Amino acid sequence: MTTFQLQIVTPDGLLFEGEAERLVARTIDGDVCILARHTEYVTALGMGQARVTIDGKVRKAACIGGMLSVSGGRVRIVATTFEWAEEIDLERAQRARERAEERLKQQKDTREIQLAEAKLKRALVRLNASR
Repeated sequence: MTTFQLQIVTPDGLLFEGEAERLVARTIDGDVCILARHTEYVTALGMGQARVTIDGKVRKAACIGGMLSVSGGRVRIVATTFEWAEEIDLERAQRARERAEERLKQQKDTREIQLAEAKLKRALVRLNASR
């Protein structure tokens, strides 16, 4: 299968740079699939699972926020959070989910509810990506 150059960057630094065959990521408008020779493209990333195919093997990750661009045949993800599934601490993610669900039950303020919902969604994305 034809490959493209993929770079994944977070505020912590470069996470991946190399050849990939396919990238599926959640954008703010839904999932997008990037293959070699994709048209020029820029979009904001949403919150969801990303799947990167490298040498025929699919690696899953939790990808939350940021930008995805395709330019000159190169694909770049600049994500707020990008965690490979095998690196996600399941116990920590489960505890975060439980804390967020508990906060949701207790909150009455709209802003606090929105914050708790965002934290719950983040925890669910991490748990889903790691399974």
